[in-house]
Amino acid sequence: MSFALPQSMRSYIAARVNGGDYGNTSEYIRDLVRKDQTEQAKVRLRAYIEEGLASGPASALTDADEDELLVIARSSAE
Repeated sequence: MSFALPQSMRSYIAARVNGGDYGNTSEYIRDLVRKDQTEQAKVRLRAYIEEGLASGPASALTDADEDELLVIARSSAE
């Protein structure tokens, strides 16, 4: 993968690497991607919470509900 960055961004990244915050440019980019993935996961979670709150009053969890949640959790962990 390759991409172009303006000189100001390349200089900033180089300063972060030279300052010891990252071992190399690739580590810096990977860290940015991980942080973005974490932020997007938070956005999705907030949306799920809002959807749940908007769905009305809670009802008791059934055995079928628990089974479905386990399937979802296991598939997400893969």
